[in-house]
Amino acid sequence: MKFMKLGTRPDTFFSNESVRSVCTEVATDLQILVGDCLYQLHKFPLLSKCLLLQALCAESGCGGNGGDVIELPGFPGGVEAFDACAKFCYGITVTVSARNLVPLRCAAAHLGMSEAADRGNLAAKLDAFLASCLLRRWKDALAVLNSTRHYAPLCEDIGLTSRCVDAIAALIANPAALPAHSTSASPWWAHDVAELGVDLFWRIMVAVKATGAVHEKTVGDALKAYARRWLPNVAKDGIVGADQPFDGAGNADDDGNASVKQIATRHRLLLEKIVSLIPAERDAVSCSFLLKLLKAANILSASATSKAELVRRVAWQLEEATVGDLLIPSLSCVSETLYDVDAVAAILDEFALRHAAAIPAAAPPPALAVSPDDSPGRSGGHRRSRSAESVGFDGARRSSSAAPVSLDALVRVGRLVDGFLIEVARDPNMPLDKLLAIAEAVPETARPEHDGLYKVVDTYLKVHPEMSKSARKRLCRVLNCRKLSDKACAHAAQNELLPLRIVVQVLFFEHARAAALAGGHAAATELPSNIKALLQSKSGSEEDDTDRVDEQRLRVLAAGASPGDDWSVEGLRRAASKIATLRMKLEEDDHDGADDDEFVRKQAGLARSASLRFRAFCAIPAGKPKRMLSKLWPLARGVTTERH
Repeated sequence: MKFMKLGTRPDTFFSNESVRSVCTEVATDLQILVGDCLYQLHKFPLLSKCLLLQALCAESGCGGNGGDVIELPGFPGGVEAFDACAKFCYGITVTVSARNLVPLRCAAAHLGMSEAADRGNLAAKLDAFLASCLLRRWKDALAVLNSTRHYAPLCEDIGLTSRCVDAIAALIANPAALPAHSTSASPWWAHDVAELGVDLFWRIMVAVKATGAVHEKTVGDALKAYARRWLPNVAKDGIVGADQPFDGAGNADDDGNASVKQIATRHRLLLEKIVSLIPAERDAVSCSFLLKLLKAANILSASATSKAELVRRVAWQLEEATVGDLLIPSLSCVSETLYDVDAVAAILDEFALRHAAAIPAAAPPPALAVSPDDSPGRSGGHRRSRSAESVGFDGARRSSSAAPVSLDALVRVGRLVDGFLIEVARDPNMPLDKLLAIAEAVPETARPEHDGLYKVVDTYLKVHPEMSKSARKRLCRVLNCRKLSDKACAHAAQNELLPLRIVVQVLFFEHARAAALAGGHAAATELPSNIKALLQSKSGSEEDDTDRVDEQRLRVLAAGASPGDDWSVEGLRRAASKIATLRMKLEEDDHDGADDDEFVRKQAGLARSASLRFRAFCAIPAGKPKRMLSKLWPLARGVTTERH
């Protein structure tokens, strides 16, 4: 640490109880009270360099030892600073360093020890030492800036704080100022700057960003280091930790007796300042860090502006998040849910706007395929997702920072939302409306398969067994049975919690896929009209035991429980496999004799038999579906027996 010595004379000051004076042959003629200490000094050396003492002596007309005492209440730096200023006036050696420069400079400004009083006065010498030495060295500049917080108003008036902030920002922006390469992920200067109060840190970061010489990712790393240093740990029960990175002295909470409300208010201010400093670049900070800030904002009741900015930034890079990041504890007195699903819904709304901004306005949305769960009262296709509704309702609104959303990013967001829904579906207090709102907030293209969504439905039904039939149907409308994998279909066909309608859809698409493999044709895209009539014929007046019998038969059909029942999915697959073998043999053995032709005719008859059985199932008369089904099942067994 650099230092400077002013004056050459030896120290002749001495103390006698609460009185301090200078050893000299000339009698003192000036008494000055600083705090509890009375100084008995001489007018000439002090008044020649201090404009304030000149004015006070002229007003009071003070004289020698019996004269009036000049009081200096609230003197900056206290007795030590006044003692150094008095020694400078007498020419006694005074040592100046980064530790005491700020109180000395404030004391000199208070006494008026400027060039107007005397050439080469204390204020000018301190300013020269500060500019030529201390502000050019990293540690000294930080020490000087850190000491300004004790005299913040006066330092602002004399411009000392601004000079220190600008000097530190210049050192950060200058690569030559790098003292040593940091071993951590944070920049080399982040740890030192993180020890400053939030007001000084904020000013430094603003000055650093204004230089334009520091990459925004580096600024983001510094923000993360500062947040780790001062922000409290966020937990479900509230905030843990009470470090106070705030400038100023003499506050009521300096003695450690601050109330919880005051601590929360100060941490809220800290959080809002960090949010205001987040760089505009997309990857300047991670999505995980942004969601941690959002959790803290929830607990600290941050301003709506800060929350909205965090939501926007999270939506901007949502594909980088994890399920654990989205589990924001709910502290609302109105909602009894474990997690704040409203915050996640707001994030997904912003993500929908980002997705919509990347779609050209002139391009019409692709037509949705006809869904097998369409009811007469609904138009074709699945229910429009909230993202699609956002495009129509808020089409004029576009985020200026929106980035194109790739298909891979959309799929990752879809998996993320499904994972989040699985977690919140385990909450017994989770309302169905909010669950559906989040499930529908994701664009259709984000879910190439619905296995995750099926797990959400299954989990919610298990946790909420008291749901009515209409509520179960409403929940299952988010599923697209065409997008279920074989494993999910097998589970759904035997899931007794699902409505009968969903089981029929699963069975139909399983049979359609198997028939497509068997016949080489495209799978059916919608349920036949007679099966729709079967489903629509179920009215509320029918007996529940009849529904259960039908549902049980359908589940047995899906599982292929009967070994001789070729109407099962496995039976159709076996037929498809045999047909594929037949085609290969037809291509290879086309030149063979009559024995081969007879073999081909037998195998083709088997293929036609399987195809006809499937068509017969789809052509059940609408009037007597149950009777025809009961006839088809033994018929299938008989055909199988004959074949063997």
